[in-house]
Parts: sequence; C-alpha cells; structure tokens
Amino acid sequence: MTDSFSRTIDYLRISITDRCNLRCKYCLPSDFTNYPHKEILQYEEFLRLCTIMAQLGVETFRVTGGEPLVRKGCVQFIQQLKATPGVKKVTITTNGILLGNYISDLVNAGLDGLNISLDSVCKENYKRITGADALDNVQQALQKAVEYGIPTKINTVIIKGVNNHEILPIVALAEKLPINVRFIELMPTMANTKMQGVSHADVLQVVASHYDDLTPDSSIYGAGPARYYSSKRLTGKVGFISPLNQHFCASCNRLRISSTGFLRLCLHHPHGVDLKQLLRSGATDDEIKHAILTSTLKKPQQHFLQSETNVQDMSKIGG
Repeated sequence: MTDSFSRTIDYLRISITDRCNLRCKYCLPSDFTNYPHKEILQYEEFLRLCTIMAQLGVETFRVTGGEPLVRKGCVQFIQQLKATPGVKKVTITTNGILLGNYISDLVNAGLDGLNISLDSVCKENYKRITGADALDNVQQALQKAVEYGIPTKINTVIIKGVNNHEILPIVALAEKLPINVRFIELMPTMANTKMQGVSHADVLQVVASHYDDLTPDSSIYGAGPARYYSSKRLTGKVGFISPLNQHFCASCNRLRISSTGFLRLCLHHPHGVDLKQLLRSGATDDEIKHAILTSTLKKPQQHFLQSETNVQDMSKIGG
C-alpha cells in the first residue's frame, strides 16, 4: 500500500483504549474525559481491521493507548494479532506500571518488542510528572523485560524545568542494560501549550559531553524514525526522535487507528476516515479496503507542528 507521495505504508499503530492509569502533565488536559465504552472498538473489530490492513501490506503493528494494559484482554488480543496471516511483528507501548504482571504472558503471546514510556528515574519527580508513586513498578518491569530477552526501548520526553536535569541519569539505564534509550521532542498539544521542550541538538550535546566517544549508529532498531548513537560505555544505544527539528515526514510509513476506530493518516492532522461507522453499518471487507486505500492517498506530505497543532488529547489518538 502506498500513498500519493509514493511512501510505502507498512506500519499501523492501534490504540485499544483511551484510558490511562497516569495523568502526565504534558499529555492529558485538566478537563480530559474518556469516551463512553460503547464508542470503543471491540477486539473483534480491531482484529478484522488488522486482518484487512495485513492484506493491504501492513506488516508491523504497535498496540498503544492510553495505557493498553489497563484494558482487560490485551494480552489475548496481542496473541491473536500475532497469529493473523501477514502480520510479521507486534509490539506494545506501555508506561510499565502493570507490565510486571503480564510480562511472561506477553512473551508467550509472541510479543516482538516493548517500548516503555519513562520520563524520570527520580521517585519524587516521577510522581510530580505522572501523578503516581509507581516508579518502582516500572523499574522492576524493565528488569523483567530484559531478563526475558524482549527487545526493549525507553521513550523519554524532556521538558525544560521539569526533567531536563535527568538526561544523563536516564541515559545511564543503557550502561548496564541492553536497552535503547530514546529522547522524543515534546510534540505540542492543547494540553502542553505552556511547556517548552528540549531539542534533539541540546539533548545530544549533554549526552556527548559525558560520553565523549558517542558516534552515530546507522543500524536500524525497529520500524520507527529514531536516529541512534553508540558509545563503548553503553550496553544499549541512545536514540533521538525529532518531529520538530528534524522531521521525518518524507519517509513516514505509518497510519493510526484510534480506540474509536478512526483511521488517522498523520498524528498531527485531523484527516482520515471513520472505520467504526463502516464496521457497524455492515460494510464488506472490500468496501473497508476501498475506504482505507482512498483515504491513504490523502495522507499529507508533512506536518505543520512548527506553526500549528490540532492535537487536543494524545491519549484519544494513540500517539
């Protein structure tokens, strides 16, 4: 499947819930409300859409939320998704709080990779950012993931005055553990208009000042846009995802399906198609395929994050 700019679309992010057990200040607005349960797709509906997507050439699927592990049956869904013909890789993004309870089941389900969102390694600061005293749970789950041999990445958003003093302590996770630590630039939403992110270049400068042999690593570690660096002092890698200062729109290979079944063509554009309406009105697989293909041709060439944002609730999109 390709879009009108000849980009191959082979990666789908699926948000199975808009619910989350954290309240990260840069993610959720103060007036956030969840969708009614009846508006959320059933697992059978998600699996039908994923089967159609696989038939159209999508090979990699990432399960997101909200927090996907708060939804009952997430592990079984991953197992069924992994068994779907044409699906080559299934991964999950989680905040890690519940991960320790499910890690062995996820391994048995065939999970191919794991991203843990972690913005602080200081208990007090973690609680300030997320609203929960749960850092110990996340650290224990991280250790279990490494022990089980699941390819694991840490995703961190650095915000000035919030956690910019923790860049090196977070990188230090990759000194003893074979994990990749990635810094993601703060993406503007309606929830964080008063916050200021830190650029890839500024974070890199801090990291390079401590790891003086840091060098670019051209190896590919997943299906995403991260640029990686290596150091002999690190067991893992350090990566940077820079949607603002080094945007990767020209090579974007992904679509998103929200928890309510909306196919979003770009995280930062409202364009797409309501697949739930098609599912629940009796549309055939061929009709849904046609809607997906027609919509994909409208995928925008690039975002305009530097000048505007229409993203209100990241948790409802499944960023």
